[in-house]
Amino acid sequence: MSYYLNSENHLDPGPIYVRENGQLHMVNLALDGVRSGLQKPRPFRLFPKGFSVELCMNREDDTAQKEKTDHFIFTYTREGNLRYSAKSLFSLVLGFISDNVDHIDSLIGFPEQIAEKLFSAAEARQKFTEPGAGLRALQKFTEAYGSLVLCSLCLRNRYLVISEKLEEIKSFRELTCLDLSCCKLGDEHELLEHLTNEALSSVTQLHLKDNCLSDAGVRKMTAPVRVMKRGLENLTLLDLSCNPEITDAGIGYLFSFRKLNCLDISGTGLKDIKAVKHKLQTHIGLVHSKVPLKEFDHSNCKTEGWADQIVLQWERVTAEAVKPPEASEPRTAAQHFYGKRARAEAPVKCPLADSYMNSSEKLQFYKEKAPDCHGPLLKCEAVSSQESKKSKKRAFEESEKEQNNSSQSSKQKYVCLAVEDWDLLNSY
Repeated sequence: MSYYLNSENHLDPGPIYVRENGQLHMVNLALDGVRSGLQKPRPFRLFPKGFSVELCMNREDDTAQKEKTDHFIFTYTREGNLRYSAKSLFSLVLGFISDNVDHIDSLIGFPEQIAEKLFSAAEARQKFTEPGAGLRALQKFTEAYGSLVLCSLCLRNRYLVISEKLEEIKSFRELTCLDLSCCKLGDEHELLEHLTNEALSSVTQLHLKDNCLSDAGVRKMTAPVRVMKRGLENLTLLDLSCNPEITDAGIGYLFSFRKLNCLDISGTGLKDIKAVKHKLQTHIGLVHSKVPLKEFDHSNCKTEGWADQIVLQWERVTAEAVKPPEASEPRTAAQHFYGKRARAEAPVKCPLADSYMNSSEKLQFYKEKAPDCHGPLLKCEAVSSQESKKSKKRAFEESEKEQNNSSQSSKQKYVCLAVEDWDLLNSY
């Protein structure tokens, strides 16, 4: 104690306060032989100079993959004061589950309203862009909700997304519209084989424009429908334009699509166009259209569903991984920064498709609708009843003729039997 007080380099203990008769007094250090080190009272410091306070809720290690959200919501009042309120328990639980959605066993039977909010929370955290975990999380939703996750998918010109996120794309189920135009898939691509899966039997519109397909690819795509009567059996619109390797033989495989209403085979390697037109009309009932059909407008097929923003996230991630950083001039960069010049990416064009689009000859086919009865309902019913009666009479007359023919033929057979034949029959 004495050594500490006698030392010159001892730390300043600060002022000393004494409470006496309800009043607070400051006294100096007064000991025998020791002079107080406090000649003048110094301001009192509660913490050292380098001390700082950090308020961190849900603190994570430095090796954490992503920063967690705070449990409070900070807002400003009208007076400019900072105000904070605690988040609801539902939002906290929703955020926790979305962070660990890839570890869920199953979502089958889970309410759709809550599942949509959970999907949006996971999408906001870019959970579906993570390798491995994103695929597992997406499969949980597609297995449980099917077309609610995605009912229409447009991957036009997005061949990089297909190559990087092929397994994620294959996890989508119950699609009704699929646009794979200008993706250069070829006959042996895995996605072309996946089109014949039962998970995509609900597809009604399929765009395969400019994909380097040949007769072998068309044969592979139509094999399940031709052999097992399953696969793309519900297809009503098919676009095979700008595939020069598809010939007359490949068009013959399309006759198995009985529900086909629209077909585009412009820019293919057809040799006998008149014969192809005749076969399409006789087998499927498709008629050549002299005017471009609106059904083949690519704006009709858009990405729709819960996962409509996921495709854009995939495209941005793949583009950043492949595309080098943009080196623009300082003036142009300043204009982009201040918003005086809109930043617009040049759309990817297909030179082969554009050349065929500019050509005047288009081979687009459609199925004519049956003529409607424009008269009143009673007239329609009367006409239908008369037709039904006529058809019944014809069927009855035809059955009588068949019976007469069968009786005559049986008599002829009876007469033609020889004696030896009768002996053989009587022996049994």
